[in-house]
Parts: sequence; structure tokens; C-alpha cells
Amino acid sequence: MSHRLASKDILALGFMTFALFVGAGNIIFPPMVGLQSGEHVWTAAIGFLVTAVGLPVVTVIALARVGGGVDTLSAPIGRHAGLLLATVCYLTVGPLFATPRTATVSFEVGMAPLTGGGALPLFIYSLVYFVLVIGISLYPGRLLDTVGHILAPVKIVALAMLGIAALLWPAGAPIPAVEAYQSVPFSSGFINGYLTMDTLGAMVFGIVIVNAARSRGVTDRGLLTRYTILAGLIAGVGLTLVYLSLFKLGSGSGVLVPEATNGAVILHAYVQNTFGTMGSFFLAALIFIACMVTAVGLTCACAEFFAQYLPLSYKKLVFILGLFSMLVSNLGLSHLIQLSIPVLTAIYPPCIVLVVLSFTLRWWNSATRIIAPVMLVSLLFGILDAVKTSPFVDLMPEWIHHLPLAAQGLAWLPPSLLMLLLVAIYDRVFARNQVAVHS
Repeated sequence: MSHRLASKDILALGFMTFALFVGAGNIIFPPMVGLQSGEHVWTAAIGFLVTAVGLPVVTVIALARVGGGVDTLSAPIGRHAGLLLATVCYLTVGPLFATPRTATVSFEVGMAPLTGGGALPLFIYSLVYFVLVIGISLYPGRLLDTVGHILAPVKIVALAMLGIAALLWPAGAPIPAVEAYQSVPFSSGFINGYLTMDTLGAMVFGIVIVNAARSRGVTDRGLLTRYTILAGLIAGVGLTLVYLSLFKLGSGSGVLVPEATNGAVILHAYVQNTFGTMGSFFLAALIFIACMVTAVGLTCACAEFFAQYLPLSYKKLVFILGLFSMLVSNLGLSHLIQLSIPVLTAIYPPCIVLVVLSFTLRWWNSATRIIAPVMLVSLLFGILDAVKTSPFVDLMPEWIHHLPLAAQGLAWLPPSLLMLLLVAIYDRVFARNQVAVHS
């Protein structure tokens, strides 16, 4: 018989989901948007919230409805294409970018001000950090206890204190917005929301949330779906509150570090200015816990996924993923961000298409006929947008820069909508012809 979760366990599941999401990118990118967008901060914030809160919550709901992970969600595009997409998502939010970034962010905020940002301190820190990540990740069945009941509440209280401080004691008035936020603040915020990787993270975490509920004896599919959706909504509310406070923090911190290159610098400058040395220690502890929880969730999810397809046990994969993430983290924060921007710009559009169209499956005679072509077009034009954010931008022909919405970094959207219209018409006409032939 399937168990039902008590209210405190549902709340713990929501807190765990929130804690899994709030990692490195969620803490460093909003202050940067707040600082650079100046007087347009709230317009940029709305765009950011669409991709950094709205899409992840919708993704969690989509996964709950299909009752599985990204491989189940991608069933309409075929097994091989779906497996390729899932692999790319897991590698991106796992050992290639997101997991290493948790270590570099916590190092830059907490340790670099004390030890300097040299290669040796980063190496020693990353080694200790990932030993802890591996140790906790070896026992995924205890995630709801270790994360949901202990680490997540600590993380939420610490973030609440930082958010309240940002509202009560802003460092100063906003500085003028940089060019991108002066011309297209909404779409600039929208694109920056990609960098949190939360939609890709939701594809990965969906199965972790379901398994956490299963570890409490919940087996009924309807209940699992309901609890997963509730957890996603709780996480969405928490993420929104955190982001709004961090936008406010960044918006007033331009007077402290007008030339800041990343959000870690802004956070440290604000806390040092507002609370002094003790505040810096508090921030270091907050970022460490936030990043550690996310790193554990990502490592567990990636190990569980690859264990299905590789001749390696879950525990061996935890060690391999942890060690590889440690090596990548030693590239440093700025290099990791620069490398991730083109990749995320390319793969986000087809992921957005897949999630959104997963809610329309019953509309079509053949979901594959609809979803696969639209995802392919969004990927091709997403790659064009990606090249524009890379060092190879000068190799692109001039006409690409004049595509509709190209200036906003959304050149993939109009052709994807056009392809959706065309295949929708074909789907209807083809079905009508089939009926006519059989009659």
C-alpha cells in the first residue's frame, strides 16, 4: 500500500527541491544583472525570472506528468535522439559546467579573499570540497534527511537574512545600465536566466525529487505526481524571493564595484561593506552550503542516470564524476562561465521547445511529427545565437545578425514558431487524408 507524505515531509521535499536549485549560478548571476541593468533592473528581472523560475517549475511539472526523467519526457523524438539530449543535459549540469562551478563560486566568495585566487589554493579547496560531495552522494537514499530536513532549512534562513539585509541596507543608488540593458533589458535578462542552468537542472532533478518521495514509501503514481508538482511550486516561490532580493543587492552595489566581472565579487563587496569581516565569514558559510547541496544533487542524479547505460556501478560513477568535476573546477570561475555561455545558448532552445510542447501531446495525431522538427529548427538557430557569443563571431555572415530577434539573442524563436505552424497544418491534413483513404 502506498504511503502518503505528512505535511512536514511535503514541506521538506519542497525545501529539498529549492535547495537543489539554489546553487552557484542562482546566487552569482542575479547580482550581476542587478548591477548592469541599472535603472532597468525590474524589466530585466522579469525576463530573468521567466527562464530562471518559470521554465524550471514548468519543467518539473512536465516531468511529474510523464512520471519519469528527461529520457521519458523526450520519448516523442525517438529513443536515440532522446538519449542524446538527456546525455547532453546531464553532462552540462553535471561534470562539465554546473557541478565544477559550485566549487569555484564557493572558493571565490569564501576562500579567495583570505588565500588569494591562485591555482594551489583552488586545487586544495576543490579537493576537500569534492571529497565531501562524494561522501554525501554515496548515500542518495538519505537525501531527504540530510538535505530536506537539515541543510535546506539552514540554507533558507541564511538566504533570508541576506535578502532582508539587501532590502533594508542598500549600498547605494543604481549606476547607469550597460548598453545591452539600455536597449533590450527584458531579453537580456531572459538570456542571462539561461546561465543559472535551472531548466536543464530541472530535467535532471525531476527524477531525484520522485525518488526522494519513493524513499518514504510513496508508490502511487498520482501521489508522486502531486508531491513533485507541490515541491516544484514551493521551490519556485523560494527562488523568486531569493532572486528579487539579489537583484536589489546588485542594483545598489554599483557604487562599490562598478567594474565587477562576476556576481561573486559583488556579493563579497556588499557583505564586506555592510557587515564587515564577520559578514564575510557568514557569506562564505552560506555559499558553501548552497553550492555543496547543489553539487550533491547533481552528482547523485548524474550517477543514477549513467549507471543505467554504462557497465559501472552507481558508487564508482560517483567517484568518477566527483574527481572529473574537481579537475574542471580548477579552470576557474571566469573561464567556466565563458565556456558555458555558447553551449547553453545552443541547447536551451530545443529544451524549451520540448518542455512547452510536452503539454500539447493530446492535440496531435503524431507528437513525433510535431516536436522533432520544431526542436531541430530551434537547435540550428540556437547554434547561430551561440556562435555570436563565442570567439568565432567574426566568421558569421552579416545577414545572420539581421534575423528577426537576433539582437535579443532569440533568433531561434520566429523560425521555431513558423515550423510549428507548418507541421501542425501537415499533421491535420495528413490525418484527414488517412481517414479519407481508409474510408
